[in-house]
Amino acid sequence: MVLSELPLLSLLIWLPIVGGGIVLLTCQRDSAADTARAKVLSLICSLLVLVVAWQAYMAFDPTLTQMQLRERHSWINTFNIYYDVGVDGLALPLILLTCFCTTLVIIAAWQVIKTRVAQYFAAFLIMAGLMNGVFAALDAALFYVFWEATLIPMFLIIGIWGGARRIYATMKFFLYTFLGSVFMLVALIYLYLQTGSFEIVDFYGLPISLLAQKLIFVAFFLAFAVKIPMWPVHTWLPDAHVEAPTGGSVILAAIMLKMGGYGFIRFSLPMVPDASMYFAPAMIVLSLIAVVYIGLVAIVQKDMKKLIAYSSIAHMGFVTLGLFMIFYIMKNTGDWDTAVLSMEGAIIQMISHGFISSALFLCVGVLYDRLHTRDIGEYGGVANTMPKFAAFFMLFAMANVGLPGTSGFIGEFFVILSAFQANFWIALLAGCTLILGPAYTLWMYRRVMFGDIANKNVALLDDINKREGLVLLALAVMVLWMGLWPAPFTNMMHVTVNHLLTQIMIPSIY
Repeated sequence: MVLSELPLLSLLIWLPIVGGGIVLLTCQRDSAADTARAKVLSLICSLLVLVVAWQAYMAFDPTLTQMQLRERHSWINTFNIYYDVGVDGLALPLILLTCFCTTLVIIAAWQVIKTRVAQYFAAFLIMAGLMNGVFAALDAALFYVFWEATLIPMFLIIGIWGGARRIYATMKFFLYTFLGSVFMLVALIYLYLQTGSFEIVDFYGLPISLLAQKLIFVAFFLAFAVKIPMWPVHTWLPDAHVEAPTGGSVILAAIMLKMGGYGFIRFSLPMVPDASMYFAPAMIVLSLIAVVYIGLVAIVQKDMKKLIAYSSIAHMGFVTLGLFMIFYIMKNTGDWDTAVLSMEGAIIQMISHGFISSALFLCVGVLYDRLHTRDIGEYGGVANTMPKFAAFFMLFAMANVGLPGTSGFIGEFFVILSAFQANFWIALLAGCTLILGPAYTLWMYRRVMFGDIANKNVALLDDINKREGLVLLALAVMVLWMGLWPAPFTNMMHVTVNHLLTQIMIPSIY
């Protein structure tokens, strides 16, 4: 049997979960033998999952509108719940990103984690499977189970391997995200009572009143806006990032934040399109606040991790801006191509931010592993002792500010361009990121990398080793590939975006 004939999506979900379980069962002690075995088993498992993800990509036909690689089995007959998974041009890129980043996190932590090594690697494997389940689930009940289950490994990662205030950060992260999701569950139960099914596609086009749509939108908003996170429910993210270990910050920024954007696209927009149109002006305002205000907050940060965390909030503001600009575009101009450009820009921004945020947090992790501080004031002149590292950090800093030729440029350019064609003032405010982004990113880079070596510990730094270089090189390739040749990414999602827009733009919007 060839690989393409296997249940690829189930493998992507359960292979890392089972692999994580095997690591836990067979490598329970912190002995040298168990630690080495845990590392090797985790790396092999992550690489196998990456191979399966690549096979799923090769088997995917981007010209089709229907869900592909579909698997559907009865699960809970009493409530008509199915184990139903499939992918389209929206879900598949996020699954590929998850598998890619998980492999890099395991390699990056190879020599860094010293205690409970098996548990650390197993947590990331299990979380990768659960996040793949979130993106592949076509049954709302199955989606909710995976959605909530992802909190458990991240809770443990921050709570066990985090910093001095890890308990506070963990509880804040858990309470924010869990409480928001409870409202989503209520909305899903209401939709089930209306349809008798938990199939996500059965919720599309459901004839319900505008008031009911508004209440459902608010319930979804509380779950997805916290996860992205949007202003003003963003305060848990900087604390979680600062206290999380490097790998936790990478997965949190690269993947878990994208679950919120995915939820808006898969649930809010097509299920309650009238309410989405009603709340679109408010969503655009909140997105612009994230871009402008949070960008200003990032400038004054002294902790590198906290600065990058606020930067993530600002960049994710482009995701929600691009998603909800489609209503403004269609209502005022009726330009379908511009609406497609706006939504594609939002999705590309999600993928690009996954690469860039992973790279930036890993760069901070490289410095922290050597000096055990993230305070910008403790550095200076690092480029003199770590020239290879400085070159990588410069590339990722340039990508973070949206330099043409890097992935950071594509998504923001698409969103700003579509905004210009709809409303000049929205585009002008969104364009503030072209000023604020370089302000906080290059300010940080200059103070850390350039100038005289003021700290004697900086003079003793060793440049990146082969393992660190491999991880940063892989991310550099993706950042440049997406920036110089975005066609493989846009082609994967183009038909799906058009199909989603036909489900969202019902006649009443016109």
